[in-house]
Amino acid sequence: MRICITVLSVALSFFLFPSLSIAGENVTYEIDGQSYEGYHAAPEGKAPLILLIHDWDGLTDYEVRRADMLAGMGYAVFAADLFGAGVRPTKVEDRRQHTGELYADRQKMRRLMEGALAEAAARGADTKNAVAMGYCFGGAAVLELARSGADLKGFATFHGGLNTPEGQDYSKAKGRILVMHGTADAAITMDVFSALASELETAGVPHEMITYGGAPHAFRGRGSAPFSKKLCADPLSRRLPPQRSAHCVSAAASCTPRRSRRLPSAR
Repeated sequence: MRICITVLSVALSFFLFPSLSIAGENVTYEIDGQSYEGYHAAPEGKAPLILLIHDWDGLTDYEVRRADMLAGMGYAVFAADLFGAGVRPTKVEDRRQHTGELYADRQKMRRLMEGALAEAAARGADTKNAVAMGYCFGGAAVLELARSGADLKGFATFHGGLNTPEGQDYSKAKGRILVMHGTADAAITMDVFSALASELETAGVPHEMITYGGAPHAFRGRGSAPFSKKLCADPLSRRLPPQRSAHCVSAAASCTPRRSRRLPSAR
């Protein structure tokens, strides 16, 4: 089966086709004795899986809407919870606390994503035909999963943390990597972006890295409407070549319902 996962710039906006949405369900599961509440949405029948990792405010309506959208386009989606059931921090200091705890315990971060994949598999998801994608903190987590050697077809990060922790590298990475980043990101500068590019090239990891001029950090978020509107006026598409029977990841800047594009069917 060849997966074509098209990550639209609809990930930068909130203009969604209602007809492309499938309502999923909240899922409570346990990892290491702690309860987590994820979200699962899937079309009927077998479908490629997307593991979706949330931003630093936890699994919110934003990720739920993205999951429903992608499910409506033919993909099974499991939105993981990395903070714990009921933990959805709203204050900056609390968000820093919860993300900081996981940045300090990378093994736990990996176990939480592996546990989410296991829960998805228990619900019938095809984890052998899967990719992971994440926003901001979730993007950093996705790269952590890639470095762990997780056997996924690809890893996509939106304005995520790009630093490689001391003692880690990409020697175990198996899937292709797609990085979407804002050139004007003051939190994660282009020096960090460039360093990751060099690291992936040296490690021989297939990758594509895209920067959007004028885009600040968290450019797809609620507070970046001016930039999102500007980007949406300039359609663009990126694609990674397929890997064996695997995957292509593309980004298309197309935000209004009239111009939004449907993901290609899995085949």
